[in-house]
Amino acid sequence: MFILTTPRLTLRQIVLHDAEFMLRLLRSPGWLNHIGDRNVHSIADAESYLSTKVIPNYEKFGFGFYLMETRDKGTQVGICGLVQRTGLVDADIGYALLPEYEGLGYALEAARATLEYGYQVHQLERIVAITSENNQRSTSLLKKLGMNYEKMIKLPDDEESLMLFSHEIK
Repeated sequence: MFILTTPRLTLRQIVLHDAEFMLRLLRSPGWLNHIGDRNVHSIADAESYLSTKVIPNYEKFGFGFYLMETRDKGTQVGICGLVQRTGLVDADIGYALLPEYEGLGYALEAARATLEYGYQVHQLERIVAITSENNQRSTSLLKKLGMNYEKMIKLPDDEESLMLFSHEIK
């Protein structure tokens, strides 16, 4: 199901058939360095991850992560979406790209559209984002979105301190 379109991208719900792409993304250096190892090492692991961690969110919360595809060729480049994380009151915007598509503006384009989608379609009043202190690219993107740093936090069952950013509808 298509959710959003931007000038260069379409964002759609992720399905089990996307397991091969998700395996590549979850094993990419950027994901492993900045998000963490989800113990996904095979297509079967990716299918399990999707069926237990990603796909149920669409029904449970009405939103989730969406697959970013280029409009011209349908190339799968990354994910972007809203999640409801344990330990956070507000919906959290997140994104990740395959390494070969980083630095091309896709994450910013998708994240801007996702913020608008969260406010207009889901009537959210506030959206947050988390990132590690060493993820300068993500910090820069969040600032470009108009998000403001609030404080350092720790999520349940996570030892790493994360930067919490927020954005409120104006």
